[in-house]
Amino acid sequence: MSQASSSLAALALAAIGVVYGDIGTSVLYAVKEVFGSGHVDFTPANVYGILSLFFWTLTTIVSFKYVLLVLRADNHGEGGLVAMLALASQAVKDKPRLRAGLLAVGIFGTCLFYGDGVITPAISVLSAVEGLEVVDPAFKRAVLPATLLILLVLFLVQKRGTAGIGKFFGPITLVWFGALALLGLYQLASYPSILMAISPHHALTFIWNNPGTTFIILGAVVLCVTGAEALYADLGHFGKAPIRLAWFAVVMPALTLNYFGQGALLLREPEAVKNPFYLMAPEWALIPLVLLATAASVIASQALITGAFSVTKQVIQLGYLPRLNILHTSERDTGQIYIPMVNWGLFAAIVLAVVMFRSSSNLAAAYGIAVTLDMLITTVLTFFVVRYAWKYPLVLCLAATGVFFVIDLAFFASNLMKLFDGGWFPLLIGGLVFTLMLTWKEGRRLLNSKLRADAIDLPSFLGAVFVSPPARVEGAAVFLSAEKGSVPNALLHNLKHNKVMHAKNLFVTVVNHEVPWISLDRRVEIEALGHDCWQVMIHYGFKDDPDIPKALEPLSAHGCRLDPMSTSYFLSRDTVIPTIGGGMSPWREKLFAQMHRNASAAADFLKLPNNSVVELGSKIEI
Repeated sequence: MSQASSSLAALALAAIGVVYGDIGTSVLYAVKEVFGSGHVDFTPANVYGILSLFFWTLTTIVSFKYVLLVLRADNHGEGGLVAMLALASQAVKDKPRLRAGLLAVGIFGTCLFYGDGVITPAISVLSAVEGLEVVDPAFKRAVLPATLLILLVLFLVQKRGTAGIGKFFGPITLVWFGALALLGLYQLASYPSILMAISPHHALTFIWNNPGTTFIILGAVVLCVTGAEALYADLGHFGKAPIRLAWFAVVMPALTLNYFGQGALLLREPEAVKNPFYLMAPEWALIPLVLLATAASVIASQALITGAFSVTKQVIQLGYLPRLNILHTSERDTGQIYIPMVNWGLFAAIVLAVVMFRSSSNLAAAYGIAVTLDMLITTVLTFFVVRYAWKYPLVLCLAATGVFFVIDLAFFASNLMKLFDGGWFPLLIGGLVFTLMLTWKEGRRLLNSKLRADAIDLPSFLGAVFVSPPARVEGAAVFLSAEKGSVPNALLHNLKHNKVMHAKNLFVTVVNHEVPWISLDRRVEIEALGHDCWQVMIHYGFKDDPDIPKALEPLSAHGCRLDPMSTSYFLSRDTVIPTIGGGMSPWREKLFAQMHRNASAAADFLKLPNNSVVELGSKIEI
């Protein structure tokens, strides 16, 4: 095997563990929810029709939409809804109103990810542990406590990182998919004709004969593709080829065999509908299968938790959330991060979901509405990327995305019927996060407008100061400023109270861009202002890790060498005062002020050395 083939196989194995864990655990509950709903009679024609719907849902949404189309829409090699949003908004940047609308839609889709992030671990772990009931009905009382204990351990280990155990995710999930395929084959051996359901005419016949029932059960059928968004979200980690190879070579065949195996079992034993997945297995294999399913569901949950950390970091960089305490859990992989507030916020919401809904069937009612709305938003954003970034003809763009839009809309409309049965829960979480994000974004805009209105032009100010210069002290001062060319409040306070300036003065502005990465050769811009003063612009993408001292190191080539031992970093610590009239509504201004007050220290976020930071406070009314 060549080195390239070996690398591709290794990446495909890793992708199986990270990308496909969520969709791989859907077999635990998807068929049960469709046939257990009571809407579908157990006739061979109906079973064939439902299985055909499952197969063609997987084929259309995952194989065609995500694997073949959406994976092409990479943003400098990165994927995910934030990357797609940045790509779409850049494509229509000459259309301000359309761009603003797309940003709002895309950010709302990102917020729905948190709702999905609550339901997925809850339903995956709960449905895996429910296998204990099949082993022995007496274990039913232990299902809820065992689920909560597993989730607690999962969230406790997050701060240690997954570098040590992550290498086992791929092999364990590969064993899981192998077990799914074997269980399916075991059942298909006694009913091989069920494979005829692969033909789309069975799905079309079922839809034609049962249009109302079809619409109702679409909300359960879509459970088979929950986790499909991960294909695109993890594009930057693995690349297109390994993700596609893993899907077509392992995941899709294993899922198909298992779903068809569950169908074969139900044709023979309709009473198995209470838990068709576990009842596929021979009795001796039940306990090992419960353990393997639990491990697979934990890995699926881990991937989603890691995704929540990554998405949070990206939206902070884009300016939709305040700075949070972000810890790196790996010295080698800068992408491995831990955000305590997100970790424990997710855990609290997941515990609430488990305790409130109490079973995977009840959670299934809450599941799907956020996922399908996210899928719909992805399709809409893809249209604008294909049309305005790739410049394809309108007819071709509508053809490429229109079919997926209709399918996604049908699934979403069906899930709306579950709104009052639990669908409100992930929407509520998404709505709360959306409110926080919009409040922070608008609050920052108002704050920056106020700062600009009160700002003093930096070059003019320095010209006036050096007419009768203050005393100069040894060392360098780095003043962080939100706006290029304006005098930082920290400089004004320093001159007022200390009446000195440093030998070297740098006025640094950090600029975040709607691209994942900014190359090192474009990281820093420097402009000499005279009198050993420089204006410096530092550029970051939404996946870059801000590190101001490291970014300033190359400035020595421009005659501005900084000695770390004699460099001080001056920050303005603004206190926001809400006022009546103008701006946002009073409750949003108070919320913004609270968020601003509780944001993590800029010094930590920008990796400034703690013993070299000077913070000078000021009050700003908005």
